[in-house]
Amino acid sequence: MELAIIKSLLNKEFYSAHKGAKCPHALFTKEVGKIKTLIDEAMFKYNRDLTVDEIEGLFFASDPTMTTAQKHGFSGIFQKLRTEQPIGDDVAQEILSKLFQQYLGEEIANIGFDYVNGTQSTLQPLRRMLEHHRDDFLPDLNIEWDDLEIETLLEKNDLEARWHFNIPTLATRIEGVNDGHLIVVGARPNTGKTSFHASMIAGPDGFAHQGAKCVVLCNEEGTHRVGARYLTAASGMTLKEIKASPRTAQQRWSKLKENIKIKDATGRDMAWVESVCKTYSPDILVLDMGDKFAGDQSHEGLKHCAIHARQIAKEYGCALFYMSQLSAEAEGKIVLNQSMMEGSKTGKASEADLMLLISKNPPIEGQEEDDMQRHINAVKNKLTGWHGYLTCMLNYRVGRYEA
Repeated sequence: MELAIIKSLLNKEFYSAHKGAKCPHALFTKEVGKIKTLIDEAMFKYNRDLTVDEIEGLFFASDPTMTTAQKHGFSGIFQKLRTEQPIGDDVAQEILSKLFQQYLGEEIANIGFDYVNGTQSTLQPLRRMLEHHRDDFLPDLNIEWDDLEIETLLEKNDLEARWHFNIPTLATRIEGVNDGHLIVVGARPNTGKTSFHASMIAGPDGFAHQGAKCVVLCNEEGTHRVGARYLTAASGMTLKEIKASPRTAQQRWSKLKENIKIKDATGRDMAWVESVCKTYSPDILVLDMGDKFAGDQSHEGLKHCAIHARQIAKEYGCALFYMSQLSAEAEGKIVLNQSMMEGSKTGKASEADLMLLISKNPPIEGQEEDDMQRHINAVKNKLTGWHGYLTCMLNYRVGRYEA
């Protein structure tokens, strides 16, 4: 097999793709390694395809002190090399990948023994080795590149909004979401985050009405309270009205509840969220609250949580709504921006396809009741490119966002 690789290395294009540290002499036996050294020198000097006869001539001319026995041995190797068939790039890639991994593993193991035996006291040798080989570790893969034909791109972009928003003012600017999208939704406490996703999913013409399988994982409010918000959004009735007319509410709710699953996820992490997606394959997944699925609440921990959420959305083909808190900086403001996110300000924003921040009007002195007007700020929008804010009303009695 090593002679087949040597024969392939006589081709300039193949050699250029596998030269240097990607194909070190240590991969070959001592005698074949000497031939490989001469090929390196010849390729550097002539920069073209080479023949076996040319390499043989250069090899013997380079060492006139060679004994008769040595010349006979190398002549046999060159004779075998003439009859050897070059191997294809794909097979060579796999062979060299495995050989190089074994070679580098042995080199690292040798350094490890030096540490164990106390003959090496710094990490510098290991750093040098990793630095030297960081671009040369040949992966064993065969990529099937994505289709970039115009028809394919147009077709896929036409399907960008599989699930449509049911707030008319929002739908005119951002029609909807699709598989693989990460949507970060932020608001200050007592603004209506839970009502927002309940209205989107269970409200009139919401995602559940459209046939989406929706999973809601809650780690803040009790699921009975979240479930009640979904019930009122679906029925358009308050809990008091539902108690008075349960049959009417049941008729409206029964059409949707098969498409809605809610689970208390207190104390769970993103690995558990991924298991849920793998098992139940939702179209819409809501994490309420997203940050609480991160074990580490530092900036890096929250960023990692958002990265994991995006990976889940792409891997399992769902639109993932990541509910989050805004910092005190957003209090009393209508126009919001990404920097007002709590915790990981940049991390969540960098991962999101769409970021919607919900605000309400600042309180007016002497005002007895909360103003139910809400403003949805699109502060990041890779879906349609529109940025700005729009206004709607929160019908808090039934938990619906209405234009």
